[in-house]
Amino acid sequence: MRNHYPVSAFFHDRWLDLVLLLGFFGLLAWLGTLAVPYVQPYVEAWVEARLTRQFDGERAYRHVAAQVALGPRPTGSEANRQTAAYIAEHLAGLGWQVEYQDFVYRGTSGRNIIARAGQGPVVILAAHYDTRRQADRDPDPAQRGQPVLGANDGASGVAVLLELARVLRPARLPYEVWLVFFDAEDNGGLDGWEFIVGSTYMANTLRIRPAMVIVVDMIGDADQQIYQERTSTRALVDRIWAVAAELGYADFFIPTEKYSIIDDHTPFLRLGIPAADLIDFDYPYWHTTQDTLDKVSPASLERVGRVLQAFLQQGWLPPTPQPGQ
Repeated sequence: MRNHYPVSAFFHDRWLDLVLLLGFFGLLAWLGTLAVPYVQPYVEAWVEARLTRQFDGERAYRHVAAQVALGPRPTGSEANRQTAAYIAEHLAGLGWQVEYQDFVYRGTSGRNIIARAGQGPVVILAAHYDTRRQADRDPDPAQRGQPVLGANDGASGVAVLLELARVLRPARLPYEVWLVFFDAEDNGGLDGWEFIVGSTYMANTLRIRPAMVIVVDMIGDADQQIYQERTSTRALVDRIWAVAAELGYADFFIPTEKYSIIDDHTPFLRLGIPAADLIDFDYPYWHTTQDTLDKVSPASLERVGRVLQAFLQQGWLPPTPQPGQ
């Protein structure tokens, strides 16, 4: 015969156990509430670390190789337009809003590329994608009429921006980021051309005032030595080099001024916009036929890219100029 044990009798006999059990779970819940302020930062940091993509020098190097594979890319050439299409398609595929800015200089069509994402003060990161029509600094006089391949002078800066387009999360930055690719930078002194034509055109047609402009040019040299450019905005330079030091790159971002260079930051400086030029001008293959893919290092690209990524993530802005400054 089966014995029946009424449910009511069970609760009557076990009421103290049930009270203790409920009290235990209540205590756990209370302790969990108390722990939230202490645990939450660690949880958020853990999540953020897994959501943040790190700049990859090997990926950037593949962008250099893709540009070099098109051959020399002087303004107005078919290879130049193919490069523009390569840049625009990559950016659009990553969700950036892309537009062309077309212009004509001395009868030659040029094209700047502008990619936008995020909200807030506008920060421009820029590079030029054209290459020089003649290797007029080549040590071999017979080669000085040949075009420059521009693995470092042209393709390296573009590659850094394209990889940044992949790793940046503009929605989590306090800026509207513009990635800008200038045409017609590199033919100054040839047939009456000037340097920095594309950036000058953009600066002169701006409808907004950027908070700052950072140009990356010739930064892929395997023997990387990035000195501070003299005309660049001091506070901006100091902040970038401080970030580089924090990342352990002080041997490559050398905190010493060395050159004054007319580059794509110059038109913005003329307008009073804070601007900096990141350039490794100690490059013996500049404007020669030897500016080739083997001179570029993934590690060099990665250092520059990670500095810029960390700089943007810190949310720094240059000081607002005071009246009379």
